[in-house]
Amino acid sequence: MSKKVCIFCGARTGNSPEIIERTKELVALLASQDYDLVYGGGNGGLMGLIADNFLDHGRKVIGIRPDILLSEENSHDGLTEMISTVDMFERKKLMVEISDSFIALPGGVGTLDEILDVFTLNKINAIHKPMALYDIDGFYKKFEELLGTFIKYEYLDESAMDMLIIDNDVNELVNRINEFK
Repeated sequence: MSKKVCIFCGARTGNSPEIIERTKELVALLASQDYDLVYGGGNGGLMGLIADNFLDHGRKVIGIRPDILLSEENSHDGLTEMISTVDMFERKKLMVEISDSFIALPGGVGTLDEILDVFTLNKINAIHKPMALYDIDGFYKKFEELLGTFIKYEYLDESAMDMLIIDNDVNELVNRINEFK
């Protein structure tokens, strides 16, 4: 039975060829391990890249878009399924409900918002699903340092970091997701 991975990432491609290549490696590995994709439904940037690559590997791709983005951004029209939601809150809620695990690739403030939502839901025991940051080229290093600052000043327990997988090695990242307890 296939597993559903929700990938959070940028609607832009960014300026790093390494991020693009390592994203393709991640998708190939996930597809080979029977993962289907849940994502934001766009056809541009890293979002479009991951959707196209999952589809090229013969996997199912579910896009979830709030109505406002259906009219403002280009949606991917070749998906297995496109789900429309009223707003971003309903979108994230549905992503959390139908996904088995979560991976964040590089992205902007929307990606950060999604990471923090899933991390918080795990922290308060509302869900128990792996949340991973694919730290390509040190992209999430400063975020990890910020979390360390939260721990230092005792606004976050160090044990909470057990709920967040941060890795720059694609094989190790996926293994840690698969072994998440």
